[in-house]
Amino acid sequence: MTVAVFLITVLCVAVALAAGMTLAWCAWRQTWNSGWVDTVWTVSVGLVGIVAAIVPPTGSAALGERRLIVAVLAGVWALRLGAHIARRTRGITDDPRYARLLDGWGTDAPRQMFFLLQKQALVSIPLGLAMALAAANPDTPLRMQDWLALIVMAIAVAGEATADRQLRRFASHPANRGKVCDVGLWRWSRHPNYFFEWLGWLAYPLLAIGAWQWGWVALIAPACMYWLLAYVSGIPPLEEHMIATRGAAYRAYQSRTSAFFPLPSRLKQG
Repeated sequence: MTVAVFLITVLCVAVALAAGMTLAWCAWRQTWNSGWVDTVWTVSVGLVGIVAAIVPPTGSAALGERRLIVAVLAGVWALRLGAHIARRTRGITDDPRYARLLDGWGTDAPRQMFFLLQKQALVSIPLGLAMALAAANPDTPLRMQDWLALIVMAIAVAGEATADRQLRRFASHPANRGKVCDVGLWRWSRHPNYFFEWLGWLAYPLLAIGAWQWGWVALIAPACMYWLLAYVSGIPPLEEHMIATRGAAYRAYQSRTSAFFPLPSRLKQG
């Protein structure tokens, strides 16, 4: 892959994600439920991975084993997470993280929301690029680290699905109304779903890194996802909402439970 092809790949990923988030904005304007934004984002990122696997930057005609793996991983991830978010969105009137922003923007909300979603597209470029680089890796045949990537993604998808199911089951019980979920994986981490979401993005560097020089760029994807989840759009606004709605109970949960990485209480790290 030449520098020119690499830059063209970045541009194609950026345009595709910008188009996806424009559709997300349209979905929000149609429903006024910002929860659909994350559903459309998930599908958009997944489609970028699938297309990158079918038509990789290197332009190879044969659909090799690694490209097939990238397509499957992107598709399974997008289908599972997209379906989960869509199910959750159907049960709410708005996502509290976005709702707080929208209230502050007032009549300027449509314009501000559009630019916010385009910013999300921008910071998602490393994710789409990592999938494209994994698909373009010319190393053959499959290596041990390629199989490890499959294992990592399988653990990530299963772990995130388990965390989501545990939270859904806890919230559905009338006796738990207003309480903080601290059962199952939620006893080990305040955000186990976020942890497993981050873990899954480690699969693409494993697929991308090899004898060629571009594979290492894929490491930006898990670094970017960790930054977004831990410091930007994941934990901070969600925990602010939880403290506002659960108060002292959630502060006590914070004091005894790791924020991100699953750890026993005695090894909790903020």
